[in-house]
Amino acid sequence: MIASGALLAAFALQFVFAAVGAFTQPAEDGSYRLHSITGMAVMPALCLVTTLFAALARAPGRVIALTLLPFGLVLLQVLLATLASAFTGPSGASTPLGLTIGGLHAVNGIIAVHVVAGVLREALKPAAQPSMAGTSA
Repeated sequence: MIASGALLAAFALQFVFAAVGAFTQPAEDGSYRLHSITGMAVMPALCLVTTLFAALARAPGRVIALTLLPFGLVLLQVLLATLASAFTGPSGASTPLGLTIGGLHAVNGIIAVHVVAGVLREALKPAAQPSMAGTSA
């Protein structure tokens, strides 16, 4: 539950870090540094830790699979960002294809947040269910 909550916080902060990069004036190479570090190191590590904890907690296979989905979406994010940067014009200016791929990067980020919210909901379910230990049959 703590790992999935930290993962959701990291995904939410990614939007803040992207905005910091977008609104930094003048724009420079390091404008997206926080966004990049979080996306390339922190989030993948938290994804794997969340999956590990789900397996150690003996969560149902469906839940463990759900915890792996954000890791795949993070890998897709890296691919989309790389492709968006690759599709620039000869002068380094944006192209319609590069901008479209960049837009897909944002959409994938939104989808990833919703998936991680689902992971957190699944992690909270056992805590919300009443314990059977104190009841007699």
